[in-house]
Amino acid sequence: MIYEIAGLRVQLTNKYPYTDRFCQKYLSTDQNSDADIVALVTDEEFLEEKTLSPNFSDGYIENICLYRSLCLQIPQRDRLLLHASVLDFNGKGYAFLGRSGMGKSTHTRLWLQYLQNAFVVNGDKPILQETEKHFIAYGTPWQGKEGWGTKTETPLGGLCFIEQAKVNSIRKLTPAETASRLFLQILMPSEENAAVKTLEMVDSLISKTPAYVLSCNISEEAVKTSFEALTNLVYEDYKKIEKEEEKDEN
Repeated sequence: MIYEIAGLRVQLTNKYPYTDRFCQKYLSTDQNSDADIVALVTDEEFLEEKTLSPNFSDGYIENICLYRSLCLQIPQRDRLLLHASVLDFNGKGYAFLGRSGMGKSTHTRLWLQYLQNAFVVNGDKPILQETEKHFIAYGTPWQGKEGWGTKTETPLGGLCFIEQAKVNSIRKLTPAETASRLFLQILMPSEENAAVKTLEMVDSLISKTPAYVLSCNISEEAVKTSFEALTNLVYEDYKKIEKEEEKDEN
């Protein structure tokens, strides 16, 4: 079947019905035109993944392999996979990144709790596309364990690396600091041309997108700290606008 994913027509060649259900919202109404990318799974790839994930169903394992196949091909289409949680706020996307357990999902949840206009584009594995001015973050069917995601796209306005701390603080990263952190959050293809293209896109992502490191706890103050740095808005002013809008609605 052919799906519309990250602005591409993607043919997923699956044996098991798991992927049909999993990607149903992204199914293309045009099943006749050519696909931009064909993702498939070899027997060797399937068995290797099954060895690593013996407790999962064959359909789930095949689905993981299909996404890997897709993401290893997208660099030639000016796209890359980013391991992050991307939120949209007022038409601009913000990516929260960090090592497992550092709290990117927790901080995402805090933004959803305290900011009415925020919603999740993708909670774990968005695809980014490079354009002349900026990068675009796309929702995909692969959304992480929380299942957070929307079939939409948003211009990426900032990267925010999360670290746990008792006191909230944020600082802007240098390009070198951003690179050292960012390479831990992308899928690097082994094929030479795709790898070179990925490196070029990462360099462009760093130059086009401001990046910060947020040291934070689990509080509204943490939201205020990241919100003001990423959006250049005053948190208290925005909350006043929210309250006024609520009054108008009532």
